[in-house]
Amino acid sequence: MRNFESIRRHLKAAQFHLTEHDVDVLCIELSLEHGTRHQAIFLSELDDDDGRPYLRVSTAVAPITGLDAKKALIFNWQSRVGYLAIGDLDGVPHLQLCENRPYEGLDAAEIDRLVLEIGGLGDRMERMLSAGGDLF
Repeated sequence: MRNFESIRRHLKAAQFHLTEHDVDVLCIELSLEHGTRHQAIFLSELDDDDGRPYLRVSTAVAPITGLDAKKALIFNWQSRVGYLAIGDLDGVPHLQLCENRPYEGLDAAEIDRLVLEIGGLGDRMERMLSAGGDLF
């Protein structure tokens, strides 16, 4: 994958359910557990200091209000995939599960794997932090 447009074309061809189309942001509505749960996955492009493009895959996990920061930091330490950050969602700070990958070496299978892995892990974290809820 050489650019964001090639990623967009791949996701459409792979028949992911794209729910938001913008020039620099895609949203995939991922259906989980036979359609009983869902998770919104956002893909965007960012550049490092040298101008190299990266793909960011992220999903909202929970509002940060009342969140146990210790649990989040323990997750960050133990995680092999993804990291936690705080990002705005409709003006409300939310815990986000993110992964950034340089375009170099990205192929269709890796993009699919990232979407499914971040989506599934984000949903499990959301369930844990929201007493089983399915907000995102």
